[in-house]
Amino acid sequence: MKIINLTTNSRVRVINNRTDVWNVLRTVVDSETQEDAFYICDIGEVVRKHKIWKILMPRVVPHYAVKCNDNRAILEVLAALGTGFDCASKAEINKVLSLGVDSDRIIFANPAKPASHIRHAALTGVNTMTFDNETELHKIKNFFPEAKLVVRIRCDAKVAQCQLGMKFGCDATTEAPYLLSVARDLGLDVVGVSFHVGSGCGEPDAFRRAIASSRTVFDYAATLGYNFNLLDIGGGYPGRREDTLEPIAKIINDSLDKYFPDPHVRVIAEPGRYYVTSAYTLACNIHSIRTIKTEDPITKEITSHYMYYINDGVYGSFNCILYDHQVVIPQPFKNCDGLELHSSSIWGPTCDGLDQVIEECMLPELKVGEWLIFEDMGAYTLPVASPFNGFPVPKVHIIADENTWDLLKGILPLREDHFIFGQTPANIRASLQNDDNSWIFPKLPITVSISKCNSNSIIQEHVLELVDISLFQ
Repeated sequence: MKIINLTTNSRVRVINNRTDVWNVLRTVVDSETQEDAFYICDIGEVVRKHKIWKILMPRVVPHYAVKCNDNRAILEVLAALGTGFDCASKAEINKVLSLGVDSDRIIFANPAKPASHIRHAALTGVNTMTFDNETELHKIKNFFPEAKLVVRIRCDAKVAQCQLGMKFGCDATTEAPYLLSVARDLGLDVVGVSFHVGSGCGEPDAFRRAIASSRTVFDYAATLGYNFNLLDIGGGYPGRREDTLEPIAKIINDSLDKYFPDPHVRVIAEPGRYYVTSAYTLACNIHSIRTIKTEDPITKEITSHYMYYINDGVYGSFNCILYDHQVVIPQPFKNCDGLELHSSSIWGPTCDGLDQVIEECMLPELKVGEWLIFEDMGAYTLPVASPFNGFPVPKVHIIADENTWDLLKGILPLREDHFIFGQTPANIRASLQNDDNSWIFPKLPITVSISKCNSNSIIQEHVLELVDISLFQ
């Protein structure tokens, strides 16, 4: 495994089990020393989602879609939990391999790959890859003829946050048989079928149709001498706090029982937003306010519209509004119960008129220096963010409660030095403003034994203390 130098901001801060994200946010905000937008990422939420997945769909092995959020800590936690990975480029492949993940846990799930990326997959042993067109088959024949191929078919959900079928996926009835014949003539090894019903699927029954179509392709491939053993049911799984996986899981399980009862067929999926959406909470500071007063021509009543300018926008985290069709919900950090609500809009910090986060919403009258909180911001936000106009991309500060730490502490690729203990809120405040790697340790009354992976032998004892965040409020 490659060893890297970890900065304070790339480590996971362990907090008391009685503490949550809002407690950490409150401590940072109440310090009155912080102005930059920032994220709190709760690793425990990723672990919770994984447990739910394993309970609801035990047969389906998740291969996390790296493009959704490629934060190294997220990838390390998922690698420790045993997931596979869906990579779309050689850079994503390298990032996953650098964690010590075996290449057979990666599917190169981009049906249209540059030749250099195919060669790189061959060099790194990433054998499984998708295709949906004849040109791709000839490229693979030239650069990686030993690859294990998966034909991607198209089956679009009627409702989806992002439709993908217009770009990827061949017709299961007309195109797939032809492509399989070409692959056979080229001597290529096709091992299965994949599909993607659309990111953020709003029609669970689309999975039933797609799995049924996959069965048809499996059966046709058998007439050509192929013996498929892999079904990739793609992505599309919801990830917001209010969402549930159960309706989709039931349809998938029932469809697998009906169309793929053979346990020798390996079933994988490519969840992205499911794992990370609810793990990220974004805090933005109001730095400017413009009030627009309007007089009703009949009643002569004057109303006010408040334009709030915050320090993150559509060129930063809120690119998800433009590219991912996300609806974001602002929550004033202060308690606004009983306060009058006013017509409001929220704007990003750049000088571009396009930089509007929310066109119309109802908020209480807020002041400069107050905070707006946005939950469910972990998917397709930071990977696309840019420092346009000189405004920085928000930093991410990662937390985990004691139970999560206890689960992860001894599993590779995570090591003890990935975790920080102590006065978490105070150090979050300090590291938000600079990149200082210093850390203030408390008294040391607790001894924790760290064992080798797959071994009972003790390699080192670490003396640590967990501090209740409420002591610093």
